[in-house]
Amino acid sequence: MSQPQFKKVFIFLDTDKHASPFDMLTTIDAFPDATIMKFENVTAEDADRILYDAMFPRGPEGAKHTKVFINGRDFDLANEILARAKKCMFPPFELSVIIDPRGAYTTASVAVAKTLKVSLEKNLGTLENKDVAVLAGTGPVGQTAARLYASEKAKVIVTSRTLQRASSVAAKINEEFETETVSGFQAQTSEDVGKAIANAEIILSAGAAGTELLPLGVLKESGKKCKIVADINAIPPLGVAGLDSNTDGKEMLPGVFGIGALAIGKLKNKIEVALIKRAAEEPKGIFDYRMAYELAKKSVTEKREDKKTPKTEPPKSWLP
Repeated sequence: MSQPQFKKVFIFLDTDKHASPFDMLTTIDAFPDATIMKFENVTAEDADRILYDAMFPRGPEGAKHTKVFINGRDFDLANEILARAKKCMFPPFELSVIIDPRGAYTTASVAVAKTLKVSLEKNLGTLENKDVAVLAGTGPVGQTAARLYASEKAKVIVTSRTLQRASSVAAKINEEFETETVSGFQAQTSEDVGKAIANAEIILSAGAAGTELLPLGVLKESGKKCKIVADINAIPPLGVAGLDSNTDGKEMLPGVFGIGALAIGKLKNKIEVALIKRAAEEPKGIFDYRMAYELAKKSVTEKREDKKTPKTEPPKSWLP
């Protein structure tokens, strides 16, 4: 008796009232024949029931073709749902689970990877021991970027409007990576931002759309040590004044190389597709910011290696 051919099914668990079509459309374009199912306003308690009902009906073999995508603006709830998913699953009923809360994981992964790329291209070295300032570092993208910089052994300042919030995020990251290199900093005014970036070699503006965090005058006056500045906000006013959204590693000020939001966004979309495809290929596993960064880092370093490899013409005897 022949084995049944299982269709790929992507189940979206969204914490919001209305699930975003962005990730569903991205998935459909990657897998036109897949089935998309969505659940909205999902709570942690809802997740248990939905996940159990997704694990069992297709049997162990069918579970390999059932994928879960956790999404939503509620960053903490999305991660709570992920924790519940990990507890629910057991062999042989284990699903591939993607988590990218409103693109925060893929955006942060690409932003960090691109700063690494520019640092290597400009002969500034790796991210290890670099002083990094993540502005609005307690939001979903900021927290994730700070974690990734910490994983690369950088020294990170996380800013927030409240010191308690900034310090709490820093403490969690330090505990996670068993380090003391991440610190919180209260930044309510431009003057505060200037103090936060005073020693930064890399600055990442990770604020909300349409919010300027780093005025050009502050960058010029206080960012004397800055070599790379990146921004994830493409909606005016931009997060970093004077940084064109399309800039991709070019000088925005003498000795300061910029990475704009649209340059980050183009690669972010490609990395999300790669993350979805990786999850689709694997029968089980968690596909989170760590995997997204692995893919982003590989993408930018491979491109760099390609540029370094000289292109030689074949000997004339090879030519037809």
